[in-house]
Amino acid sequence: MPKTQHAPLEADAESVPSSLRIVCDDAATITLAAAETPEEGKPSLRKFSMTAYTGGAMRLGGWPYPVVVDLAGLRVTRKSRPILKDHDRGSIVGHTDDIAITDKSLEVAGVISGVGATAQEVIATSENGFPWQASLGASADKVVFIPEGKTANANGREFKGPVYVARKSTLGEVSFVALGADDDTEARVAAGNYADVDESTDTDEETDDLEPVNASLNMSTKPKPKSNQGSSPVAEMRAQAAAESRRIAGIRKVCDNKHASIEADAIEQGWSVTKTELTVLRSERPKAPESGTSKPGFTREILEAAACLSVGIDEKTLLASYGERTLNQADPMRNIGLKELVAECARMEGIDVPRVFGDGTATIRAGFSTMSLPSILENVMNKTLLAAYTNTPIAAFDLCSVGTVSDFKEVSRYRLLGTGGFEQVAPDGELKHGKLSEQKYSNKADTYGQILMLTRQDIINDDLSAFMDIPRQMGRSGAESIDDLFFTLLLKNAGFFSGGNGNLLTGTDTKFGPDSLTVAKTTFRKQKAGPGNKPKDQKPINIRPEYLVVPVELETEAELLMGSAQLMIDAQGSPTKIPVDNPHRNKYRVISTPHLSDSYYTGASGKAWFLFANPNILPAFEIVFLNGRRTPVIERVEMPPNMLGMGFRSYIDFGVNSQDHRAAVKVTGEA
Repeated sequence: MPKTQHAPLEADAESVPSSLRIVCDDAATITLAAAETPEEGKPSLRKFSMTAYTGGAMRLGGWPYPVVVDLAGLRVTRKSRPILKDHDRGSIVGHTDDIAITDKSLEVAGVISGVGATAQEVIATSENGFPWQASLGASADKVVFIPEGKTANANGREFKGPVYVARKSTLGEVSFVALGADDDTEARVAAGNYADVDESTDTDEETDDLEPVNASLNMSTKPKPKSNQGSSPVAEMRAQAAAESRRIAGIRKVCDNKHASIEADAIEQGWSVTKTELTVLRSERPKAPESGTSKPGFTREILEAAACLSVGIDEKTLLASYGERTLNQADPMRNIGLKELVAECARMEGIDVPRVFGDGTATIRAGFSTMSLPSILENVMNKTLLAAYTNTPIAAFDLCSVGTVSDFKEVSRYRLLGTGGFEQVAPDGELKHGKLSEQKYSNKADTYGQILMLTRQDIINDDLSAFMDIPRQMGRSGAESIDDLFFTLLLKNAGFFSGGNGNLLTGTDTKFGPDSLTVAKTTFRKQKAGPGNKPKDQKPINIRPEYLVVPVELETEAELLMGSAQLMIDAQGSPTKIPVDNPHRNKYRVISTPHLSDSYYTGASGKAWFLFANPNILPAFEIVFLNGRRTPVIERVEMPPNMLGMGFRSYIDFGVNSQDHRAAVKVTGEA
């Protein structure tokens, strides 16, 4: 830092024109004026002016890094402050009569009003050309630490870390010192009540939440001990020995047998108790990562896995998706809420967010601006939706064949009939032509879905599980929509089940029981190749029913019939004590659903029941999915400006339609 020179105070016309200019270190200059002509009855006083501080960074004893006093936060309680020598309260030099604080320096002017040997020493040595330097004594009310790699602005300059910045301080006194706090001089922090320094990153905009440090800063060299004029050398030796004994005792108390290395260095190198205490505190503080090597505490995969754990997704499923290591790292955050998730996504992408959530405005804005938050939410919602979808039973998947379509156009299926199947090949090797019948079946996919929104209220309420109830409901709704479409078609399709198709049984004798089941099975087994009237069209297709489909009202009766080895009825169906072997035992898989008897569906009945073939052999109904995707999907959508939140949509593309009537028989169970 270049040396600066300042003009002396203007003297009265009658004062001596010459002045003694005392140039201090890089941080301060002092000008000592000649004695003024005294007023009548008053002694003559020498005046001085000094630039006590020019806003730079100083090396102070006890502080591991340089210290900057922010002049914008330097408070002066009154214009008159004491001027001392070496910060010794017993060594009075004078007092100030004017203090000016600019954005770059501290200017002080006053008079040498001291009457003792100290004031006379300053005057005499100044006249002999001794280069006195200035040093200010201030209490640091708020200190922040700027780590390596960060910068802070103060006094019109930019300072690179590591450095301490005293953002708020109070001027106590100013001293004449032999050596100032330049870079080559070890200065000291005066003994006092110290607190630890907040080592948070400081910026010009965000310092109000930092903890203040109660410390005294003496920007000077070690002060001389108070003059002990008149005392004997023995007394001085005893005083020095006592002070050393107290220093060592204080160091040992601070180290408390836990920091032997620090204790040894402190005693050997003459550290003060305060410096020792600060060194102990720093050694116990968790080590910060080296600059340039710090990494986010969490990766996107870890946060995503933690959110999945928070909403209760099965860990076996997550293990396959993320691996054991990621799940172990996510486990401590398995109860993460929306607030934490939003904040961590912002921090992971290098966006500073407030430590206190407050009304959430800054944190939510930061989180919504990231790429990771929407991706994490979308993936977690997809997994939540898929888990709910797969855990919801879909009867239609058991009773329908599943196909794929590439678009939303109607597709047709034809039956290969008309020749009665394979025939013997003639000696000339000619094969008979089969043909597509006039009977065809159609199907097409449509889109079913809904939209949901993550609002600011959802985040402030901080209930991730409650928000994930929406994709859970969507998953169940997606599964239920397939069954809903299938059973609507099954129950109202009067043309599909009819006497003409040979797959409808009615009458009082069709009430569910062993005998009616026998009749239904026989009817099913006698289905013809058809639909023509040629002899070959009347050949049986020989398809066995595999599924017994009943309403919940008949569920127990059907299960008993399938599970019982014997029946307690006679040939006429009347109860009897003579057991009869059960011919239907374990012949069919029972599928029971509430849809069949629910009045919501047209044609519902608590008495009607069905037999179905295996749909992979002969399908009575078909479900088609667009591009073969059988599960719903969740995607993020842009919300309009008048909506405060993040939008997601869920949808599934499928269709259901009837196919071959020969693959099912309906029994009304009543006339």
